[in-house]
Amino acid sequence: MIEGTKSKLRVGVVGCGNISGIYLQNSKNACCFEVVGVSDADTVRAAAKASEHGTARAMSLDELIEGGATDVVLNLTPPAAHAEIAVRALRAGKHVYNEKPLAIGLDDARAMLDLAKRKGRLVGCAPDTFLGAAWATARRTIDDGEIGRVVAGSCVMLSGGPEAWHPDPEFFFAPGAGPLFDMGPYYLTALVHLLGPVARVTAIARATHATRTIGSGAKKGTQIGVKTPTHIAGVMEFAGGAVVTLTTSFDVPACRLPPIQLHGTAGALHLPDPNYFGGEVSMQRAGAKECEVLALVRGAEHNARGLGLDDLCAAAVGDRTARASGSLALHVLEVMHGMLRSQDERRHVEIESRVERPLPL
Repeated sequence: MIEGTKSKLRVGVVGCGNISGIYLQNSKNACCFEVVGVSDADTVRAAAKASEHGTARAMSLDELIEGGATDVVLNLTPPAAHAEIAVRALRAGKHVYNEKPLAIGLDDARAMLDLAKRKGRLVGCAPDTFLGAAWATARRTIDDGEIGRVVAGSCVMLSGGPEAWHPDPEFFFAPGAGPLFDMGPYYLTALVHLLGPVARVTAIARATHATRTIGSGAKKGTQIGVKTPTHIAGVMEFAGGAVVTLTTSFDVPACRLPPIQLHGTAGALHLPDPNYFGGEVSMQRAGAKECEVLALVRGAEHNARGLGLDDLCAAAVGDRTARASGSLALHVLEVMHGMLRSQDERRHVEIESRVERPLPL
């Protein structure tokens, strides 16, 4: 539960694609913000979203960002536009909440946060799934020492790729996307929430297929050129000492491995898909043959996307740090870039940024 504010901040949504629906739906129950406007390059789509939402109106991009009707810009544009839209909003004096990743380039992301600091504005970034009940349960279990000191872990996100079901999948195979930048933020944000910052990484990456074929919608049968790695196997050493592997792939059509396992000196945690707020959390104590399913602590178990935005709005009013913060997203972005650098340069890559674990919700 986010603490309420006396007056809700006014949010304008830029980008009315697939992900906008759940944000708009959940905004109706937000404690600290209300959506007052939507904008999209496709004005017909923006008008349809505004009509569907009811309390928002379609706006031009200039009106939404530079006008006085909004306090916060929710940036749901494709990754390549994240930095440009966020910088425009910050220059206009707005707080910003980006969909992941924070930006494609590290320099752009750092410049964005520097600008926010100068302007006295907050930057937040998805994912906010780590604020859900499953991850609060895992955090408490680790912090209480139930599995001892975490020394190792393994994470997998293996799929056959989104082109089979997504109507506009081209951006998934462009720089700044691929399985690492598209799905990696869920895993990495959850891990930093649980274990703290990453100190160094190494990885091997490749693109298995030169082209992909769209499998549904109006573009069915269209060929897509692959311009980014689609299979990345990485190893991370956390500042706290744990060594965790992360494999993300759009090249593996069948997999039964668990999403995340963390191994401690006194036991292990088996965790659900970090793309979700809830899910089963189980623990196997050292010497035990069976796992025990843990009761989830109070918190969101449904698709509560927008929880991080709500928290950012509360933080803006309460003069505190947002949990799904820009600094957390920057650290995650640097880890992902570090993995690709490791492949290119054939070496370990040190991670320069450090970030505090966000406080449990």
